[in-house]
Amino acid sequence: MDIFRLFIISLMPVLKVLLVLIAGLILATQRFDLLGCDARRHLNKMVFYVFYPALIGCSLADTMTLEGLADLWFLPVNVLITCVIGSILGWILVIVTKPPRHLWGLVISCTSAANLGNMLLIILPALCKEKNNPFGEVASTCSANGKAYASLSLAIQIIYIWSVLYFLLRMYANNEVKESNSNNSIIVAANGCTRDVLHDPVGLPQIQNDGNQKVSTTVKFKQLFMKIMRSESLRKIFAPATIAAIVGFLIGIATPIRKTFIGDSAPLHVIYSAAELIGNAGIPSVTLIVGANLLKGLSGSGVRPSVIIGILIIRNIFLPVSGIGVIKAAKHLSLVDENSFYLFTLLIQYAIPPAMNIGTISQMLGSGESEFSMIMLWNYILAIFTLTFWIGFYMWLVI
Repeated sequence: MDIFRLFIISLMPVLKVLLVLIAGLILATQRFDLLGCDARRHLNKMVFYVFYPALIGCSLADTMTLEGLADLWFLPVNVLITCVIGSILGWILVIVTKPPRHLWGLVISCTSAANLGNMLLIILPALCKEKNNPFGEVASTCSANGKAYASLSLAIQIIYIWSVLYFLLRMYANNEVKESNSNNSIIVAANGCTRDVLHDPVGLPQIQNDGNQKVSTTVKFKQLFMKIMRSESLRKIFAPATIAAIVGFLIGIATPIRKTFIGDSAPLHVIYSAAELIGNAGIPSVTLIVGANLLKGLSGSGVRPSVIIGILIIRNIFLPVSGIGVIKAAKHLSLVDENSFYLFTLLIQYAIPPAMNIGTISQMLGSGESEFSMIMLWNYILAIFTLTFWIGFYMWLVI
């Protein structure tokens, strides 16, 4: 495969993201006003409650089988390793650069979570369809494996984002809250947009006891259990994306249920197809919202150049280099096989730009939307060159 063709393959996913970002920016301008503050907030709710749960549920149901879990067990582990390494580097970055405290969670999230959805779904099949396929697999088999790798990576990444990074972002976003109205139903953020208290931290309710009557231990335990079950904090642990992941995983590994939904001849295949169609709206919706938030970021954002440069260095140099060490160690310990395409997928997970889902959470919390958009813009501009380099280097390394 010549260097020009390799450049075009790696350029396409980055260019598509940049074009959608620009479309979102244009739709948010005063001339069109289709992605204003309220529109972005409502679209984010659709992503949170509908689009991403459908996407992750279908991805896991389609790709997760007992056999596949045994063969690909290191892939989700590798995703989590990238997140841990990125988080550590992100903590170091915020300590060194000292950005505003409400942006700490955003900086750490941008260094730890990668856009493993549409990037891998574009890059891996594109490499497989090349005439001079360097991985030695039939194009159809290679593309199917690529979709499985990308879908599983996406599912694990979304679970991590909505179960770990969501709480991290929400914790630091509270520093930017200015005021709340008397009934606590709406919170006013520093950027002027309103956000629902549904997405804000709520402590566990306390058991009330006026001291005039004795309450048995059993009754106290029952009251505590019921209040915990109804608490907002527990509801956030079981976010829609997490529930969808559990359902998709169960459908995938339970063969009788899988045969009912998955496959062209499955009796309930139409339900799976409808859910998949809905889920496909998730990634473009988030990308449009991030582009719309650029409108404010271009006029001035609260993130300093040193922070952006630090994120760029971590995502484009430190993480890709650390990935080489991790995969070489895994091979030495016989944790992964010698399949070149599988090894390439594990490596490329370290070189992907930050995840778009972070923008969804920032929009919901009303904190860091414009800053995240600026970070994403610079990451994807630089990725035109760095992603091309790492794709070529990783292919040379595994073949």
